[in-house]
Amino acid sequence: MSTATFETPSRELKRDSNAEGTLQLVSFQLAEEEYGIEINKVREIILVGEITQVPQTPAYVKGLINLRSTVIPVVDLRLRFQLSEASVTDDTRIVVINIGGKTIGIIVDAVNEVLRVSKNQIAPPPPTVAGLGHDYLVGLVKLKERLLILLDIEKILVESVGPDPESLSALI
Repeated sequence: MSTATFETPSRELKRDSNAEGTLQLVSFQLAEEEYGIEINKVREIILVGEITQVPQTPAYVKGLINLRSTVIPVVDLRLRFQLSEASVTDDTRIVVINIGGKTIGIIVDAVNEVLRVSKNQIAPPPPTVAGLGHDYLVGLVKLKERLLILLDIEKILVESVGPDPESLSALI
């Protein structure tokens, strides 16, 4: 597996975010939409390799991968968002996330870029957005000619595998 690692220390990102009122985000594509998550939650980005399926798991839990002798669960974010399943392409990636002391991978259609955005570019989710999606939105990032949907990836992943962080271990 080929990897692209973001090895910026978390301390530095937090200091940068607070001191200057900016956030660093990793933007990625799912279907026709662009999403973002805070870079300090991203461990690395890898190509999609062999995924070992685990029986009796939700359809969006694609299985497990062995990443440098660490077994991690992989969630297909398309399926988690109830979008249609897509074939793996040359652009498809697994974004490896660290949450709650656990590591988990999410499959995305493509990783676009690392962005630095001002906190005043982030609008709260509109009150008219109801249901499942509203729970996972941190806000909307206003870029020049597009909107980026800022996600609470921790909430999405913890609820994908269970409300208890220990339930992540059940997949491993």
